[in-house]
Amino acid sequence: MLENYKILAIIIVVNIIILIISWIIMKKHLTKKIMFPKTKLIKGSEVTNDDLDINNSIFLHMTDGIIAFDRDGKVILINPAAQKMMNVLPEHTRFDDIFGKLNLNINIEKIIYLENWTKTEERFQIDDRFVNAYFAPFKKENDKTVGVIVVLQDITEHVKLDNMRKEFIADVSHELKTPITSIMGYADTLLEEEYDKETQSKFLSVIASEARRMAKLVTDLLTLSKNDTNKNALKKEQFDLGELVKKCQDKLAIEIKKKKHEVKCFVTADVPLVYADKDDIERVILNILTNSIKYTKEGGEIKIYVGFVYNDAYIKIYDNGIGIPENELERIFERFYRVDKARSREMGGTGLGLSIAKDLLESNGGNIDIKSEVGKGTEVVIKVPTKPKEEKTKVNC
Repeated sequence: MLENYKILAIIIVVNIIILIISWIIMKKHLTKKIMFPKTKLIKGSEVTNDDLDINNSIFLHMTDGIIAFDRDGKVILINPAAQKMMNVLPEHTRFDDIFGKLNLNINIEKIIYLENWTKTEERFQIDDRFVNAYFAPFKKENDKTVGVIVVLQDITEHVKLDNMRKEFIADVSHELKTPITSIMGYADTLLEEEYDKETQSKFLSVIASEARRMAKLVTDLLTLSKNDTNKNALKKEQFDLGELVKKCQDKLAIEIKKKKHEVKCFVTADVPLVYADKDDIERVILNILTNSIKYTKEGGEIKIYVGFVYNDAYIKIYDNGIGIPENELERIFERFYRVDKARSREMGGTGLGLSIAKDLLESNGGNIDIKSEVGKGTEVVIKVPTKPKEEKTKVNC
């Protein structure tokens, strides 16, 4: 029994020694990886390692950048986030090497020697990134400034979101201004003079058309707002996707007839019931079909396929319309984005339809993909999730 205790004690001691050695090796390794050689840069300055005794593991995981300089502007500490944000190379060892190329209205002398200068912030762009830098002096116990520390934050996403917000407000203002101006113009004209019934009818028709356009825009904006704030409560249920496609096709029968399109619908044999908000999916289908009808020349062909792959049912809508340029495809889901702005407005589009369709599908666990070629047509694939297979009545469009 005593021998067993001795063996156990030896094992414990050996493990402790191994842990200590591992920690020493890891600490040295992290120091080399995370910072420029600190002892080399600090030598000759008034700052010691104890002044910046910050745990290496914290620097390794920080998303904000940290750079510390001594009074002479030499780098005494830098973390990986700062190196990446500022494109810092090992030969960049001074304040001017890192910030001089940015033409900022700031230098290390101002921060250290001006009495009333305690801190400052600067915002600048490097490549495709936007960075906010916070400069502040740091002091020793005797209240003597011994260097400058800079905290860097990557604010690229914030800037992008702010720009999107500004663009969105500008787009909404423009979209509302156009119909309002038209309505006011025709209404004022009718009030100023008397016109025959035919002219009055024509003016009132324009007013009614522009009012409907505004109403549609407001409805679309409210839908987007509900989706963005998750206030659009989903009422998921099981339903037959083939039946819903047929219903949507019937709703658009008049528009199809006007354009003299040939619309064909095919449903594969074993498409299970889908599980989603039926109203949401109907709106998506109507939106895509309406686009196909609008942007396919008179006498065109539209094909609809309803099928099933893996755990998703799908609707594939193909038309031989005017198509979309390849360089525009990646932007078509942006709000208010139109490939042909003048033509879209003329047809009553708000530029929000595809954005809404994408949001509605994603909130229901589905997705949408679009392929197109100018002059040849467009293919839209909508995927909707299903529940486990159940018996259902087959429907042919």
